[in-house]
Amino acid sequence: VFRVFDSLNWVENMRVAIDAVVEQNKVCEAAICYTGDILNPDRAKYDLGYYVSMGKALRDAGAHVLGLKDMAGLLKPAAARVLFKALKEEVGLPIHFHTHDTSGIAGATILAAADAGVAAVDAAMDAFSGGTSQPCLGSIVEAMAHTDRDTGIDIAAIREISNYWEAVRHQYRAFESGLEAPASEVYLHEMPGGQFTNLKAQARSLGLEERWHEVAQAYADANRMFGDIVKVTPSSKVVGDMALMMVAQGLTRAEVEDPAVDMAFPESVADMLRGNLGQPPGGFPAGIVKKVLKGEAPNTERPGKHLPPVDLEATRASVTKELLGFAVDDEDLNGYLMYPKVFLDYMGRHRIYGPVRTLPTRTFFYGMQPGEEITAEIDPGKTLEIRLQAVGETDDMGEVKVFFELNGQPRVIRVPNRLVKSKTTAKPKAQDGNASHIGAPMPGSVASVAVGPGQKVSAGDLLLTIEAMKMETGIHAERAATVKAVLVHSGSQIEAKDLLIELE
Repeated sequence: VFRVFDSLNWVENMRVAIDAVVEQNKVCEAAICYTGDILNPDRAKYDLGYYVSMGKALRDAGAHVLGLKDMAGLLKPAAARVLFKALKEEVGLPIHFHTHDTSGIAGATILAAADAGVAAVDAAMDAFSGGTSQPCLGSIVEAMAHTDRDTGIDIAAIREISNYWEAVRHQYRAFESGLEAPASEVYLHEMPGGQFTNLKAQARSLGLEERWHEVAQAYADANRMFGDIVKVTPSSKVVGDMALMMVAQGLTRAEVEDPAVDMAFPESVADMLRGNLGQPPGGFPAGIVKKVLKGEAPNTERPGKHLPPVDLEATRASVTKELLGFAVDDEDLNGYLMYPKVFLDYMGRHRIYGPVRTLPTRTFFYGMQPGEEITAEIDPGKTLEIRLQAVGETDDMGEVKVFFELNGQPRVIRVPNRLVKSKTTAKPKAQDGNASHIGAPMPGSVASVAVGPGQKVSAGDLLLTIEAMKMETGIHAERAATVKAVLVHSGSQIEAKDLLIELE
């Protein structure tokens, strides 16, 4: 079963995948992404007619099953009764419902969907349910018991399996979402359950964790600024990038939309407004498109329509050569084709540090304690036994000596201690109000530098790109000038307001 969906609900963008699944005689579940509220007259863009129309279009495109993907958990019980009844009667396909329990009411929505004739629902094992996950499987089975929609699932078996996963979950406590109670705030920000944890981690890395409710409001503002769009991977990331930037830089929606306020936008925002994710219903608002693209004409056709064919084996050979002979299997090749920069960055780290993916999760993220021993299988049949003996004092450069045993042999290495900051000289800061100073809008790293000293630039020219937690932002010249000095290079770690470039 292949579930096919589009991040902007653009059926035209889904046809290539739908056709491929049907041609291979597999089951195609074409999904509608739910957003808004069909019972709210102020959200008329996504009314009942919109969802029924899209359901019919997916049926006509060849779908065998109609999915309703409620990635933020926004569908309420009363709306579910209306929506599923209409979809069942007017589209005629079996319906599969997927939702998240961020609000705490998703279990009730599933029961309402069942009453309205939904064919299948997604639930999570009891120990992994609730919060930004799916509603509780055992509770749904119990609620349906002894009714005309009894699932027939053995509740004792569910509890037995859940007990196992309850113990496993404790091992990953450090990665919990931080959502300690149901949050009606989801109806404000409409953030997908799968994004919630990631965005909180991004906010933490930018020093905004204590301002999370401001981030939530900015997320809602950014969504409306883009025309009230469907928010699911990758469109949700674009809205999240914009929200973090607005909070980090103290920008309001009015300032972002004001043509007189010049500013740099995250690269993901420019990419979406260029049309590289597709088109939402009614298109993007003309004002924000004009400001972000600075006059560049967006593409309103299907993004992949004009892509040239790819010779897979030639690409594999090219990547293998670039990686100095590292064997590129099908999984690696797919990774490179979809995310070339991320994949090459990953392989660069692999060359430096080796196959760190084989380390136990806790060790990968937090390191080892003196006296601790781990086992890592780096190749089939090739196992390393690593025991940490002691960690020395940290020097002025932030490096530390590590004493350990590798398969019983004593070893000593010097590594950076990321738990402390080195005592090297702090970078100069950009002066507020100085038009010749280009400062960092947020902490992160320099991804690329496009100019050099003595180079003449015009207003709007790209100067450099910075990256923070997968969010890239291009910094552009606000006026014509000559570059006096470039104080950073690709890979430089920067803090907010660090001076990056000085103009004549």
